[in-house]
Amino acid sequence: MTAMSHRSLEEPALKGNVCARLPPLADGLAAAVAVSLPWSTSASGILIFLWLVALLPTLDVAAVRREVFSAAGGLPVLLWVLGAIGMLWADVSWSERIAGMSSFHKLLVVPLLLAQFRRGGNVKWVLFGFLGSAGVLLAVSWFLVLTPGLTWRGKELGVPVKNYILQSEVFAICTFGLIARALELMRGAWQRLLLMLAPAVLFVADIGYVATSRTTLVVMAVLLLLLGVRQFGWKGALAAAVVGGVLAGVVWTSSPYLRERVTRAFAEAESYDPSHFHTSVGLRLEYWRKSLEFVAAAPVIGHGTGTVAKLFQRAATADTIPDAITGNPHSQMLNVALQLGIVGALVLVAMWIAHLALFRGGTLLAWLGLVVVVDNIVSSFFNSHLFDFTQGWLYVFSVGVIGGAVLRQAPRHTERSRQAAASRRGTVEDARAGDLA
Repeated sequence: MTAMSHRSLEEPALKGNVCARLPPLADGLAAAVAVSLPWSTSASGILIFLWLVALLPTLDVAAVRREVFSAAGGLPVLLWVLGAIGMLWADVSWSERIAGMSSFHKLLVVPLLLAQFRRGGNVKWVLFGFLGSAGVLLAVSWFLVLTPGLTWRGKELGVPVKNYILQSEVFAICTFGLIARALELMRGAWQRLLLMLAPAVLFVADIGYVATSRTTLVVMAVLLLLLGVRQFGWKGALAAAVVGGVLAGVVWTSSPYLRERVTRAFAEAESYDPSHFHTSVGLRLEYWRKSLEFVAAAPVIGHGTGTVAKLFQRAATADTIPDAITGNPHSQMLNVALQLGIVGALVLVAMWIAHLALFRGGTLLAWLGLVVVVDNIVSSFFNSHLFDFTQGWLYVFSVGVIGGAVLRQAPRHTERSRQAAASRRGTVEDARAGDLA
């Protein structure tokens, strides 16, 4: 009896210890996902699975329900629901429908992350993990460029893993996070200010001289204007435009690589013709032209989930080049509208607006979230980044992790504002009492 009673007492204690260890484990695995995203798709996939296994037992139904019924957490779920329903009218095989649906699954993770980090997850682990990982990637990129005689110079020169589009996107996100932090330190802590600006300069230099994504250049222009408005109002936007123009001029004149990338894009756009589009820009324009025709044929609810590749195949002729048949129209809006029509496109836009609203505050965390959302919106004019593996998971984890932390901070900021307002009212009342006396 004594042994049995001891065992019965130990089992709840053991379960309690296990449950107590799961939240920090889930935080650590979320940070590990952030570290892995710039480097490895397979490692990221494994870590995301392990993170879910560690997280799910720690969440309560009420917390998840709260996020699902919010705009920031619920609209991604609604887009997933539309994708699932869209499988019903898709005129393709079920294997193609299921394959198309796989692009939507990551959206279900947004409310889980919001619940985890609103509850009290360690957001610093995730942010510093991502920044550190990007820093290592930056160091390797410059090493490959500056070290002659290497037998391996990366997938492309200066691009050790994945591709230049992702690399420059990651570097741009880190750049604007570091600049915002540096601006917070302008009135003191000059050593820390330089510590923020030095890697930011190296990130920008890598984008300008080593691996330039033309989409990232557009994103950076938009973010620079937003940063000016955030810091100094509309005068700040004008100042940011001037500073950005000067910096762009310096890089333009000193980087033949950047000039070639940009001028070639304009030349390819000018030479585009529906009967001649054997360039990267020409192909993208052809994808958009055909996609608009497909959307016009089924404007309200689209052609169904998983039908993109089949639509391009059916439109192909004997003269169509193989590259013109694609499952990715290189536009997030068109990708959704092709499959789910205007209804799906409106839900996508509503989701973006909800996430912009989530990060409307003036804190550094809010700015970091805004950077990622704006990056996704702008880049999605030229790519289907929400449906791509790395960019899609980067968006989901950024919105969920940072958004949860912002929501956790919100009550404290509200209370501080209330106390400040009460203090101001008290001061005014005291002054009036003094006047009456």
